[in-house]
Amino acid sequence: MKKSEFITQVANRTGLSKKETEQTVDMVFAVISDALAAGDKLQFSGFGTFETRSRAARTGHNPSTGEAIEIAASVLPAFRPGKTLKDRVNGK
Repeated sequence: MKKSEFITQVANRTGLSKKETEQTVDMVFAVISDALAAGDKLQFSGFGTFETRSRAARTGHNPSTGEAIEIAASVLPAFRPGKTLKDRVNGK
Protein backbone atom coordinates (compact mmCIF):
# COMPACT_ATOMS: atom_id res chain seq x y z
CA MET A 1 0.00 0.00 0.00
CA LYS A 2 1.33 3.41 -0.94
CA LYS A 3 1.00 6.52 1.19
CA SER A 4 -1.72 7.93 -1.08
CA GLU A 5 -3.78 4.73 -0.73
CA PHE A 6 -3.30 4.83 3.04
CA ILE A 7 -4.50 8.44 3.15
CA THR A 8 -7.56 7.59 1.06
CA GLN A 9 -8.52 4.74 3.39
CA VAL A 10 -8.08 6.84 6.53
CA ALA A 11 -10.05 9.71 4.96
CA ASN A 12 -12.89 7.32 4.08
CA ARG A 13 -13.02 5.95 7.62
CA THR A 14 -12.82 9.31 9.40
CA GLY A 15 -14.87 11.49 7.07
CA LEU A 16 -12.04 14.04 6.90
CA SER A 17 -10.90 15.47 3.60
CA LYS A 18 -7.89 13.91 1.91
CA LYS A 19 -5.94 17.14 2.45
CA GLU A 20 -6.69 17.16 6.19
CA THR A 21 -5.86 13.48 6.43
CA GLU A 22 -2.56 13.94 4.57
CA GLN A 23 -1.57 16.76 6.93
CA THR A 24 -2.44 14.59 9.94
CA VAL A 25 -0.52 11.58 8.62
CA ASP A 26 2.50 13.78 7.85
CA MET A 27 2.39 15.20 11.38
CA VAL A 28 2.18 11.71 12.92
CA PHE A 29 5.25 10.63 10.94
CA ALA A 30 7.05 13.84 11.96
CA VAL A 31 6.31 13.28 15.66
CA ILE A 32 7.50 9.67 15.46
CA SER A 33 10.66 10.73 13.60
CA ASP A 34 11.41 13.55 16.06
CA ALA A 35 10.91 11.26 19.06
CA LEU A 36 13.22 8.59 17.62
CA ALA A 37 15.83 11.23 16.73
CA ALA A 38 15.73 12.38 20.37
CA GLY A 39 16.29 8.80 21.52
CA ASP A 40 12.76 8.31 22.87
CA LYS A 41 10.72 5.12 22.67
CA LEU A 42 7.08 5.24 21.49
CA GLN A 43 4.76 2.53 22.79
CA PHE A 44 1.30 2.07 21.30
CA SER A 45 -0.58 -0.48 23.40
CA GLY A 46 -1.81 -3.35 21.24
CA PHE A 47 0.06 -2.11 18.18
CA GLY A 48 3.78 -2.06 18.94
CA THR A 49 6.85 -0.11 19.92
CA PHE A 50 9.03 2.22 17.87
CA GLU A 51 12.56 2.50 19.27
CA THR A 52 16.16 2.95 18.25
CA ARG A 53 18.89 0.33 18.37
CA SER A 54 22.61 0.97 18.45
CA ARG A 55 24.81 -0.89 16.05
CA ALA A 56 28.48 -1.20 17.03
CA ALA A 57 31.34 -0.35 14.72
CA ARG A 58 32.64 -3.40 12.88
CA THR A 59 35.02 -4.53 10.19
CA GLY A 60 33.51 -5.45 6.85
CA HIS A 61 34.95 -6.46 3.49
CA ASN A 62 34.64 -4.84 0.10
CA PRO A 63 33.03 -7.60 -1.98
CA SER A 64 34.83 -6.67 -5.20
CA THR A 65 38.35 -6.36 -3.78
CA GLY A 66 38.17 -8.33 -0.54
CA GLU A 67 39.77 -5.36 1.22
CA ALA A 68 38.87 -4.90 4.91
CA ILE A 69 36.94 -1.70 5.65
CA GLU A 70 35.72 -0.15 8.89
CA ILE A 71 31.97 0.32 9.15
CA ALA A 72 31.08 3.10 11.58
CA ALA A 73 28.74 2.66 14.53
CA SER A 74 25.18 3.80 13.87
CA VAL A 75 21.75 4.14 15.42
CA LEU A 76 18.84 2.57 13.54
CA PRO A 77 15.08 2.91 13.94
CA ALA A 78 13.29 -0.31 14.84
CA PHE A 79 9.71 -1.51 15.30
CA ARG A 80 8.63 -4.34 17.57
CA PRO A 81 5.02 -5.42 16.96
CA GLY A 82 2.65 -5.93 19.89
CA LYS A 83 0.73 -9.11 20.59
CA THR A 84 -2.58 -7.75 19.26
CA LEU A 85 -1.01 -6.77 15.93
CA LYS A 86 0.82 -10.11 15.61
CA ASP A 87 -2.39 -12.01 16.33
CA ARG A 88 -4.35 -9.98 13.78
CA VAL A 89 -1.73 -10.51 11.06
CA ASN A 90 -1.76 -14.24 11.82
CA GLY A 91 -5.56 -14.40 11.54
CA LYS A 92 -6.27 -15.03 15.21
